[in-house]
Amino acid sequence: MSRRHAAEKREVLPDAKFGDRVLTKFMNNLMIDGKKSAAERIVYNAFDRVEDKIKRAPVEVFHEALENIKPSLEVRSRRVGGATYQVPVDVRPERREALAIRWLISSARNRNENTMEERLAGELLDAVNNRGTAVKKREDTHKMAEANKAFSHYRW
Repeated sequence: MSRRHAAEKREVLPDAKFGDRVLTKFMNNLMIDGKKSAAERIVYNAFDRVEDKIKRAPVEVFHEALENIKPSLEVRSRRVGGATYQVPVDVRPERREALAIRWLISSARNRNENTMEERLAGELLDAVNNRGTAVKKREDTHKMAEANKAFSHYRW
Protein backbone atom coordinates (compact mmCIF):
# COMPACT_ATOMS: atom_id res chain seq x y z
CA MET A 1 0.00 0.00 0.00
CA SER A 2 1.29 3.42 -0.90
CA ARG A 3 2.28 5.62 2.01
CA ARG A 4 2.16 8.87 0.05
CA HIS A 5 -1.56 9.27 -0.52
CA ALA A 6 -4.70 7.20 -0.68
CA ALA A 7 -5.96 6.14 -4.10
CA GLU A 8 -8.82 8.28 -5.34
CA LYS A 9 -12.21 6.60 -5.59
CA ARG A 10 -13.38 5.91 -9.13
CA GLU A 11 -16.96 6.94 -9.79
CA VAL A 12 -19.07 4.27 -11.51
CA LEU A 13 -21.69 5.17 -14.10
CA PRO A 14 -25.35 4.48 -13.29
CA ASP A 15 -26.80 1.35 -14.90
CA ALA A 16 -28.75 1.59 -18.16
CA LYS A 17 -32.18 0.39 -17.07
CA PHE A 18 -32.70 1.89 -13.59
CA GLY A 19 -30.04 4.62 -13.42
CA ASP A 20 -28.67 3.36 -10.10
CA ARG A 21 -24.96 3.55 -9.17
CA VAL A 22 -25.16 0.93 -6.39
CA LEU A 23 -26.73 -1.50 -8.86
CA THR A 24 -23.78 -0.92 -11.22
CA LYS A 25 -21.36 -1.73 -8.40
CA PHE A 26 -23.38 -4.87 -7.71
CA MET A 27 -23.21 -5.94 -11.36
CA ASN A 28 -19.47 -5.25 -11.49
CA ASN A 29 -18.99 -7.51 -8.45
CA LEU A 30 -21.18 -10.22 -9.97
CA MET A 31 -19.33 -10.09 -13.28
CA ILE A 32 -16.89 -12.90 -14.08
CA ASP A 33 -14.13 -12.59 -16.72
CA GLY A 34 -15.30 -9.14 -17.82
CA LYS A 35 -18.66 -10.38 -19.10
CA LYS A 36 -20.73 -7.39 -18.09
CA SER A 37 -23.66 -8.12 -20.42
CA ALA A 38 -24.03 -11.57 -18.84
CA ALA A 39 -24.01 -10.01 -15.35
CA GLU A 40 -26.62 -7.44 -16.46
CA ARG A 41 -28.84 -10.17 -17.90
CA ILE A 42 -28.63 -12.18 -14.67
CA VAL A 43 -29.48 -9.17 -12.49
CA TYR A 44 -32.34 -7.88 -14.67
CA ASN A 45 -33.91 -11.33 -15.01
CA ALA A 46 -33.60 -11.86 -11.24
CA PHE A 47 -35.29 -8.48 -10.73
CA ASP A 48 -38.15 -9.58 -13.03
CA ARG A 49 -38.59 -12.71 -10.91
CA VAL A 50 -38.62 -10.64 -7.70
CA GLU A 51 -41.18 -8.24 -9.17
CA ASP A 52 -43.43 -11.14 -10.20
CA LYS A 53 -43.21 -12.63 -6.70
CA ILE A 54 -43.86 -9.62 -4.45
CA LYS A 55 -45.32 -6.98 -6.80
CA ARG A 56 -42.94 -4.18 -5.76
CA ALA A 57 -40.34 -2.10 -7.59
CA PRO A 58 -37.26 -4.35 -7.88
CA VAL A 59 -34.72 -1.57 -7.20
CA GLU A 60 -36.60 -0.68 -4.02
CA VAL A 61 -36.48 -4.35 -2.98
CA PHE A 62 -32.75 -4.50 -3.83
CA HIS A 63 -31.94 -1.48 -1.66
CA GLU A 64 -34.05 -2.78 1.22
CA ALA A 65 -32.25 -6.14 0.99
CA LEU A 66 -28.86 -4.39 1.05
CA GLU A 67 -29.91 -2.35 4.10
CA ASN A 68 -30.82 -5.59 5.89
CA ILE A 69 -27.40 -7.07 5.06
CA LYS A 70 -25.13 -4.07 5.83
CA PRO A 71 -23.12 -4.56 9.03
CA SER A 72 -22.66 -1.66 11.45
CA LEU A 73 -19.90 -3.31 13.53
CA GLU A 74 -17.06 -5.68 12.73
CA VAL A 75 -13.98 -7.01 14.49
CA ARG A 76 -10.43 -6.13 13.50
CA SER A 77 -7.30 -7.88 14.72
CA ARG A 78 -5.00 -5.73 16.86
CA ARG A 79 -1.68 -6.89 18.29
CA VAL A 80 -0.91 -5.61 21.77
CA GLY A 81 2.21 -6.91 23.48
CA GLY A 82 2.39 -10.31 21.84
CA ALA A 83 -1.33 -11.03 22.09
CA THR A 84 -3.81 -10.55 19.26
CA TYR A 85 -7.20 -9.13 20.21
CA GLN A 86 -10.35 -9.01 18.12
CA VAL A 87 -11.33 -5.36 18.58
CA PRO A 88 -14.86 -4.27 17.58
CA VAL A 89 -14.92 -1.19 15.33
CA ASP A 90 -17.60 0.71 13.42
CA VAL A 91 -17.77 0.02 9.68
CA ARG A 92 -17.27 2.91 7.24
CA PRO A 93 -20.28 3.52 4.92
CA GLU A 94 -18.41 2.55 1.71
CA ARG A 95 -17.18 -0.66 3.34
CA ARG A 96 -20.68 -1.45 4.67
CA GLU A 97 -22.01 -1.28 1.13
CA ALA A 98 -19.12 -3.30 -0.31
CA LEU A 99 -19.48 -6.02 2.34
CA ALA A 100 -23.25 -6.23 1.81
CA ILE A 101 -22.81 -6.60 -1.96
CA ARG A 102 -20.08 -9.21 -1.54
CA TRP A 103 -22.06 -11.24 1.01
CA LEU A 104 -25.22 -11.14 -1.10
CA ILE A 105 -23.40 -12.42 -4.18
CA SER A 106 -21.47 -15.15 -2.36
CA SER A 107 -24.57 -16.42 -0.55
CA ALA A 108 -26.53 -16.40 -3.83
CA ARG A 109 -23.76 -18.41 -5.51
CA ASN A 110 -23.89 -21.00 -2.73
CA ARG A 111 -27.64 -21.62 -3.03
CA ASN A 112 -29.11 -24.77 -4.58
CA GLU A 113 -31.38 -23.39 -7.31
CA ASN A 114 -30.64 -24.21 -10.95
CA THR A 115 -29.75 -20.84 -12.46
CA MET A 116 -27.95 -17.82 -11.03
CA GLU A 117 -31.07 -15.73 -11.72
CA GLU A 118 -33.16 -17.97 -9.46
CA ARG A 119 -30.47 -17.99 -6.78
CA LEU A 120 -30.10 -14.21 -6.78
CA ALA A 121 -33.87 -13.65 -6.76
CA GLY A 122 -34.25 -16.11 -3.86
CA GLU A 123 -31.47 -14.50 -1.85
CA LEU A 124 -32.90 -11.01 -2.44
CA LEU A 125 -36.34 -12.15 -1.25
CA ASP A 126 -34.78 -13.81 1.80
CA ALA A 127 -32.76 -10.68 2.61
CA VAL A 128 -35.86 -8.46 2.36
CA ASN A 129 -37.58 -10.79 4.84
CA ASN A 130 -34.54 -10.70 7.18
CA ARG A 131 -33.54 -14.32 6.68
CA GLY A 132 -31.09 -16.10 4.42
CA THR A 133 -27.36 -16.65 4.46
CA ALA A 134 -26.29 -13.04 3.83
CA VAL A 135 -28.37 -11.73 6.76
CA LYS A 136 -27.02 -14.55 8.93
CA LYS A 137 -23.49 -13.43 8.02
CA ARG A 138 -24.30 -9.92 9.27
CA GLU A 139 -25.78 -11.34 12.48
CA ASP A 140 -22.66 -13.45 13.07
CA THR A 141 -20.44 -10.40 12.51
CA HIS A 142 -22.47 -8.39 15.03
CA LYS A 143 -22.39 -11.25 17.56
CA MET A 144 -18.62 -11.47 17.20
CA ALA A 145 -18.29 -7.72 17.81
CA GLU A 146 -20.65 -7.93 20.79
CA ALA A 147 -18.71 -10.85 22.29
CA ASN A 148 -15.43 -8.91 22.04
CA LYS A 149 -16.79 -5.65 23.44
CA ALA A 150 -14.41 -6.03 26.39
CA PHE A 151 -11.49 -5.24 24.06
CA SER A 152 -13.02 -2.07 22.62
CA HIS A 153 -10.60 0.08 24.64
CA TYR A 154 -7.83 -1.16 22.29
CA ARG A 155 -9.50 0.72 19.44
CA TRP A 156 -7.04 2.87 17.50
